[in-house]
Amino acid sequence: MKKLFLLAIVLTTAVAANAQRRWYRPQQRSDDFNNVRVGLTGGVNIANTISSHNSDFSTRTKAGFVGGIFVDIPIAYPLSIDAEALYSQKGYRATTLDGEFAQRANFIDVPLLLKLKVTPGFNILAGPQFSFLTSTRNTYYDGFETIYEEKYKYNGDKNFVTGVVGVGIDLNRNVELRGRYAIDLHENNPDGSGGVPDYRNQVWQIGLGFKF
Repeated sequence: MKKLFLLAIVLTTAVAANAQRRWYRPQQRSDDFNNVRVGLTGGVNIANTISSHNSDFSTRTKAGFVGGIFVDIPIAYPLSIDAEALYSQKGYRATTLDGEFAQRANFIDVPLLLKLKVTPGFNILAGPQFSFLTSTRNTYYDGFETIYEEKYKYNGDKNFVTGVVGVGIDLNRNVELRGRYAIDLHENNPDGSGGVPDYRNQVWQIGLGFKF
């Protein structure tokens, strides 16, 4: 998977260098491909964590909000670059000896994706995402109500590189239905030691994009 996202980065750089002078040339297209489009996006994250080295480590999903701004920059038909800045809620749920546990992690995500227009109304995307952890909160339940909640001080690395693949369906000229899958490309150590299992965030995302 890492090779796939590295290839996307290399391809994006190469195409941009060779076609920088061509994308803006006026062409009569009904889908306005050659216009730079900016917009707002919002949707739902379905997130959990996985471990590559510990098969006994598994968590359940936790829903959260994702939203922000994006810009779609044409390169050369049918390729463009989709750059975004998002507020993104991730996390997971788990069952412990003390009861139910949930963690909410808030991120700023910056995807830089290569976008391929397969048909006039259907696009596929792939590329890296740079994620920055802003805050974390742990909540403990006894099965019926919250018994303890705390702001968790995360001592591990707060910067993450994530791989993203996805699709976009143009509902009309200004509205796009989005679906994406994102997973951290390296294991994260929550407390900076070996006391907690290393894990990777993975997120299924669905939402809408509104272009101006």
